[in-house]
Amino acid sequence: MNRLFNTNYNHRGLDFVLLILRICIAGLMLSHGIPKLEMLLVGGKIQFMDPIGLGDTATLALAVFAEVFCSVLLLLGIAVRLAVIPLMITMLIAILIAHGNDGLKEKELAIHYLLTYVVLLFAGGGRLSVDSIISHKSAKRRRSY
Repeated sequence: MNRLFNTNYNHRGLDFVLLILRICIAGLMLSHGIPKLEMLLVGGKIQFMDPIGLGDTATLALAVFAEVFCSVLLLLGIAVRLAVIPLMITMLIAILIAHGNDGLKEKELAIHYLLTYVVLLFAGGGRLSVDSIISHKSAKRRRSY
């Protein structure tokens, strides 16, 4: 019973939770990004929200970069802290501009994504990530010199 109220955390458990969080949130965001990628690749007339004045195609390309490319990086645990920045910007645009006049119900999903990305920005990808493997290899190289 005391373990339920213990404030110490298990490093292995935390790394596993970060892995599950990365995989799930990246997979869910890919479900939003892949249809946008298809829209971009099909060609034809693109009609997409342009909140920052870059044009429909450029704005769609930026959304695809964040929602597909950065989500794949997140899934693999590569450059996690950098990968979440475009995703956070995309969610802020969704919250403040795309759904700016809407109620909480319409903003809720983007807020959940944003909060998850903030956690990953501070926590990183954990030890079960490519970042961790790269970090350990470079640390070993530095020690051997």
